[in-house]
Amino acid sequence: MDLTETLRAARACTLCAAHLPLGPRPIVRAQETARLLIIGQAPGTRVHESGVPWNDRSGDRLRDWLQIDGDTFYDESRIAIVPMGFCYPGVDARGGDKPPRPECAPAWHPPILEGLPKVELTLLVGQYAQGHYLGKRRKKTLSETVRAWADYGPGTLPLPHPSWRNTGWLKKNPWFEAELLPVLRARVRALV
Repeated sequence: MDLTETLRAARACTLCAAHLPLGPRPIVRAQETARLLIIGQAPGTRVHESGVPWNDRSGDRLRDWLQIDGDTFYDESRIAIVPMGFCYPGVDARGGDKPPRPECAPAWHPPILEGLPKVELTLLVGQYAQGHYLGKRRKKTLSETVRAWADYGPGTLPLPHPSWRNTGWLKKNPWFEAELLPVLRARVRALV
């Protein structure tokens, strides 16, 4: 399958429908020409309702980190958005979202990423993307992994999740804004 066919199939996926409280609504965006790839967690309820990835406060913060506007962010010819889970996974016991469903990334990431030959920078947003793609190279904690961003080469940058729940983390780790965000912004600016 080419990328268009793969995306059509992914958007029709019902692989884990029995586990999704709001039913399947796979949300993924990509075109062969994309040079930036964002791999996050899974859609929240607002994104599930709208069908637009990162269409929430987390997305606002992520776009601020990248210093790009909404038109650029949602231009699939420049930026691919391929979360670890394409559908809203539900709420956990603490009131946060459940982890992405484990079926999604193994089923869909390989054929989608194969169809993105021009990607030069992949942003691994949050622990699930970092765990999947960095594997044993990931550090003991998310903080250590993000702090060691330079260890992962010029093609990959690990980031914390931009959720409001991580505001405390951002305050405790001022190096993120001082050291990593300028590098992130420069790399993104060069690609989009």
